[in-house]
Amino acid sequence: MGNLLNIRGLRLEAGSRARPNVIIKGLDLELDRGEVLGLVGESGAGKSSAGLAAMGYVRDGVRFAGGSVEFDGTELIGMGRGQLRRLHGKRIAYVAQSAAASFNPAKTLIDQYTEAPRLHGVSGRAAAEQDAVALYRQMQLPNPEEIGFRYPHQVSGGQLQRAMTAMAMACRPDLIIFDEPTTALDVTTQIEVLGAIRDIVEQYDTAAIYITHDLAVVSQMADRICVMKDGAAVETAPTKTMLDAPQEDYTRSLWAVRSFRRPDAEAGEAPALIRCEGVSAAYGPMTVLDNLNFTFPRGQTTAVVGESGSGKSTLARVIAGLLPPVAGQFFWNDAPLEPQLAKRGAETLRNIQMIYQSADTSLNPRHSIREILARPVRKFTGRRGQELQARVAELMDLVDLDRAFLDRKPSELSGGQKQRVGIARALAAEPEFIICDEVTSALDQLVAEGILRLLVRLQTELDLTFMFITHDLATVEAIAHKVIVLKNGQIVEQGGRDEIFGDPKQAYTKRLLTSVPQMDPEWLTEARARERSLREAQ
Repeated sequence: MGNLLNIRGLRLEAGSRARPNVIIKGLDLELDRGEVLGLVGESGAGKSSAGLAAMGYVRDGVRFAGGSVEFDGTELIGMGRGQLRRLHGKRIAYVAQSAAASFNPAKTLIDQYTEAPRLHGVSGRAAAEQDAVALYRQMQLPNPEEIGFRYPHQVSGGQLQRAMTAMAMACRPDLIIFDEPTTALDVTTQIEVLGAIRDIVEQYDTAAIYITHDLAVVSQMADRICVMKDGAAVETAPTKTMLDAPQEDYTRSLWAVRSFRRPDAEAGEAPALIRCEGVSAAYGPMTVLDNLNFTFPRGQTTAVVGESGSGKSTLARVIAGLLPPVAGQFFWNDAPLEPQLAKRGAETLRNIQMIYQSADTSLNPRHSIREILARPVRKFTGRRGQELQARVAELMDLVDLDRAFLDRKPSELSGGQKQRVGIARALAAEPEFIICDEVTSALDQLVAEGILRLLVRLQTELDLTFMFITHDLATVEAIAHKVIVLKNGQIVEQGGRDEIFGDPKQAYTKRLLTSVPQMDPEWLTEARARERSLREAQ
């Protein structure tokens, strides 16, 4: 084993030196070779900042204000940029949460994979390409010999995340920082990716810091867990000890979250706001949705679940008018719904809104929250002047945000606060139907539970109908009235929440439900064995 990383008394600050905003205060961490340390805590706890500091790096506007970061006996704080560049990518690698925002859109995946081995003198282009194919195969990517020659926009989010994990391993580093690497993955894909990460760490004796808000996931990956709150370590212990007997009240509160279940899940029959009859959709010659039939009951939440590539997001695009179907018809209150966005009337445009997965990329970073909310209010309701500003203030109240945030930019808000702004922006049009696209996947469990409670309250108060796209089945169980299960563009099963979770009829649905990570360190080993048995039986 042997010690690889020592962080002592780490202090990070932002803002003025006279009145600093303390991000990390006196953090102590240590990591041995081949060991995985899990960092957990709610949004704003300092997990990602601590992970980046382990690389000797801080984001713009943040500075090292004290302490020590020693990697393999070398102090990283104060090290020159050239020296850090020689470490980064070769001996220390980083896997970001958002692969879509991290890849260069103008270069193929294989070009970006081979860059680090060539620059660091580890291997030439040809050898790096062969290595990429081997790691793509290990990460369960489709067509590993060919997928590297695609551009980032030509693969799914889950595939892109796996490609980034493979890229981090290109130089076989001593330390990898994993920053929420599976939030974009469906539950069955997550099993393979988590297993591949664990295999790679063990095979190459790589140490890792695994940052996540998913307690069940960290219990599969980490040898030890460190719980953070407000920039400090609350508690650190071996994983089994932490799971079985957490010592601190805050840790116990994290373990207890996600107990929320909406009280009106069995809401009974309701008239259809949207009806889908025989709808098929395609990208060029490739059929993506095949003969779908379902309804979205008025005032209820219908969750659409399935693996990556099952057609969930495509269905949302078709309903939103961004991708006209090649067959079939949608109906809105029993009247035909115009398939093309450009041909829809103002009332239809107002009534169908969307909340996006990533508030970071969907909110204009140059605009204040006031401007972000005022624009749709002005466009869809015609309000001006004081009436406009009053409505903007009301929207902040609706999503439980302080009106003082109105003159801040998105970068000055936490992840959960930004997602509430995204919800307020969708509400600004005063819609009847909202598409929620993975709206809690990037949030820690405490913040996510708050968002779910908020959505349930808004639905009740405003009589909203939700289409809830997610790969998180715990979220589905918490918020849905009805569930639609998609696979390869077809509906495998649909029904009430309790019916689907309590007595699923189809083998695929049962497989999804048994793929949800549990707070048991042995769960991943057992789940991978089940997956192998299923593949061998097919």
